[in-house]
Amino acid sequence: MTESRRMSGTLPAMSSSPEEMRPARLWKLMPADVKTAAATAFWVDDQAALERAEAVSLIAGHIKFRPKSVLTLPVEKKAKYLAGLAQVSDLLAARLLVSYHLHHQRPMMGAFLDELGVSHDNGLIAEESPSAPEPPTLDRAVTALSSRFPPADVARYFWTLLWQDPETWSGLKDRPELQIG
Repeated sequence: MTESRRMSGTLPAMSSSPEEMRPARLWKLMPADVKTAAATAFWVDDQAALERAEAVSLIAGHIKFRPKSVLTLPVEKKAKYLAGLAQVSDLLAARLLVSYHLHHQRPMMGAFLDELGVSHDNGLIAEESPSAPEPPTLDRAVTALSSRFPPADVARYFWTLLWQDPETWSGLKDRPELQIG
């Protein structure tokens, strides 16, 4: 299982239906500083090779550079350009969110898993195929996490979990904590 799949752990109020909030839409609504942090983490993420090719192509088209020239830019420049793109695919946005969480939100991811009683390594689920948490346990963990971390961070994290493993994290669907803004 990849790191992104094992991860446990970005805006006007809207429906919390996973069908309505797609990764690209969440990315578009995220504050510029969070996008930049995510884009910076993305460029150093060893698991992002496929999505990195897409990002290079998008940036090259946007700034009218050859892809080879984009690759030679410093990480900070590539991150700035990527964060400034008006639109990215769901695949790229999802990877950006995973990279962001793995690089910047490990304490929150670990806290959530601790509350659930799930074994983890610094926020990464240790089990290959985790089981869905029982509703009362999930309710307590969601409440605890929401009291300790900013609502937008919690919402981004929960959306990322839902996109990555909708079966395990189905208990997060339709929760008020998914509201952005």
